[in-house]
Amino acid sequence: MQPSAPSPAPSPAPSAAPRFDERLTAPRSWWAIVGLLGLSGGLIMFPLGTVPTLGGLIAATVLAGVAVSSYGSARIRVVAGSLVAGDARIPVTALGAAEVLDAEEARAWRTHKADPRAFMLMRSYVPGAVRVAVTDPADPTPYVYLSSRVPEALVAALEAERA
Repeated sequence: MQPSAPSPAPSPAPSAAPRFDERLTAPRSWWAIVGLLGLSGGLIMFPLGTVPTLGGLIAATVLAGVAVSSYGSARIRVVAGSLVAGDARIPVTALGAAEVLDAEEARAWRTHKADPRAFMLMRSYVPGAVRVAVTDPADPTPYVYLSSRVPEALVAALEAERA
């Protein structure tokens, strides 16, 4: 066996590489519910025979799986001078200070402190969040609220992109 040659030093990441990338996937327990919904679809079709039972099982499982997967496909990225949250793309230059919110404060900003004009990408099963002020005078949105499992990393990426 010959020793392998040392690998070259890693090159710096291109500027288009995301500084932050998080997908807000649905919790595992929701996938168990998908299985139970599939079973329910099969049981509903059971009196009609074997083939309809299998059809109901497959159809209900697929439909519930698509619904959970699409809801859990929300993505937050900081890339190329922009904050991309779901379908929204906001230049970092139009953003102000970012604030990490713990679970209690995040719940408050989702409920009684919430402004109806704010852009919110929230998932109730994600406890932490980030609130970023919008400083663009032409934009009526006062802030952006983003659920995040690693809010400190998101704030750090926004600060690094701004610098």
